[in-house]
Amino acid sequence: MPYQNTISRPVETEGVGLHTAVRGHLRLVPAPADTGIVFRRTDLENFEIEADGRWLARVSYATSLMKKGVLLSTVEHVLAALYACGIDNVYIELDALEVPILDGSSRPFVEMIAKAGIRRLRRRRRYLQLTRPVEIVDGDRHIAAYPATNFRVRYMIDFPHPLVGREEVELDVDAESFSRELAPARTFGFLEDVSRLRSMDLIRGGSLDNAIVLTRDGLLSGELRFPDEFARHKALDLIGDLALVGRPLKAYMVAHKGGHALHTALVTRLLRDRSLVIETADETIAVPATAMPVPVASGD
Repeated sequence: MPYQNTISRPVETEGVGLHTAVRGHLRLVPAPADTGIVFRRTDLENFEIEADGRWLARVSYATSLMKKGVLLSTVEHVLAALYACGIDNVYIELDALEVPILDGSSRPFVEMIAKAGIRRLRRRRRYLQLTRPVEIVDGDRHIAAYPATNFRVRYMIDFPHPLVGREEVELDVDAESFSRELAPARTFGFLEDVSRLRSMDLIRGGSLDNAIVLTRDGLLSGELRFPDEFARHKALDLIGDLALVGRPLKAYMVAHKGGHALHTALVTRLLRDRSLVIETADETIAVPATAMPVPVASGD
């Protein structure tokens, strides 16, 4: 019988924000059952923002939340680690408007969870099980979710660069597979885009210490952690964005040339149309899938 989890003790870290370059202190704190994942802006009298798709804000180059005018940016890497590692309830205390980027991956957050330890709570975990497929299409980009008895991700990317090109990663996601196969994969960008993005007040905290930087035909930063690190990081981002549905999701996720906007459009769709999911405490429930996904416009 699956039970909810929190962490056993507080753990903390600090670092700069990728886009703001503002230094922030982040602390993970145990929370009681049925709390969910909740951010607390300690610089704003512990103002709480739930990790919930209701509060989605800007999602172009990072996923941001906003509640009552209070912004919280670049939440996807810490959420991916918590979601994949099975942490249902935790407070994320932060004294800045952006989550520290650390090394550009989720690995530091996975290490924080391991250091804190996991504590089982006396409350059953509840899952979201898809009732039928759903797909969101935007030109040659799409994302789809299919009913499944586990959580599986398939991610395909295609960048016109000699070190990237077409890459694909697919795996069943749990704490072990995420920690080993996805968590170390870092965010990446192209040197030719740096000036333009900084003129937009983006990536001001970006450096070779927290991102893979690609030149026109090579790599400015050090060696890749995986030959297909780029696709792995996109899958990591997807998991972090899916955490905003608020429950562990039983689904087979397929994304082609996706991104935060497409990921969060799917989250919004699942939250708006509750006929698409069943909330259940049964870990092994099987729901028959229809033959074809339900197409949905990207602006929905």
